[in-house]
Amino acid sequence: MAIRNIVLVHGNFVDGSGWQGVYDRLTADGYRVGVVQTPNLSLAGDVAATHQVLAGLGGPAVLVGHSYGGVVITEAGNHPDVAALVYIAAFAPDTGESVGSLIASPPPGAPVPPIRPTDDGFLLLDRDEFAASFAADVPAKLAAFMADSQLPCNADALNGAVSAPAWRAKPSWYLVSADDRMIPPAAQRAMAERAKAVVSETPASHAVYVSQPDVVAAVIRQAAEKD
Repeated sequence: MAIRNIVLVHGNFVDGSGWQGVYDRLTADGYRVGVVQTPNLSLAGDVAATHQVLAGLGGPAVLVGHSYGGVVITEAGNHPDVAALVYIAAFAPDTGESVGSLIASPPPGAPVPPIRPTDDGFLLLDRDEFAASFAADVPAKLAAFMADSQLPCNADALNGAVSAPAWRAKPSWYLVSADDRMIPPAAQRAMAERAKAVVSETPASHAVYVSQPDVVAAVIRQAAEKD
C-alpha cells in the first residue's frame, strides 16, 4: 500500500517553515505530514529530533531532507519506520562523510557559499549575499525575510559524520536543482548516482522547496506511491 506519512527535514540557516508550500500540497492529497525543527547544534541532536517526529506519526514514512537535512535523513533513515528517502538539493553522504568533508575541496569555478562565522562561534550566510546564493528564484521580499530570520548553525552539525548511510538499504529519490549556487549541481548528480537514487532535475535555486513546491511535492509522491 502507498505510504501516507511524510516527514520533512530542513537544512542549515533556515527552519521548517520553508516547507509550508510543500506541506500544503501534500496534506491536500491526504498525507499526514510532520515537519522537523532541527536545532542544528549537532548531527546527533538533529537525528534525535527527526526520530521524535517519526515516532509521533507511527507507521511507515517517507523521510525528506533539503541541503544539510540530507545528512540528517541519511543517518536518521535507519529508523525502522522509514520506508524511503527523498533528497531535495541535498547532501547524501557515505560512511564517515559530513557536510564539512564534502565541501572541503570545491571544484574549480564552483560558487563558494558565503558562510560567515558569528562572534559566538556559530555560522550564518552573509545577509547581503543570501538571496543570490540560496534563494535566487524566490520573491525578493521573501528572500530578504529568509536572510533576516536565519537559524544559526553550529560547526558541530556541519562536521557531524554519518555512521551508516540509510540509502544503502532503502530506496531513494533525488531532486537536483540545476541552478544551485550552494551545492554544485554536478555534486548533487554524483551523490544521487552513488546512492542509486531515482533522479529528476529542475531549473531552480537551492531554495527549490520554497520556489517550486509543486515539483518537490511530486517527487515526494513518487516515493510514497512506490508500492
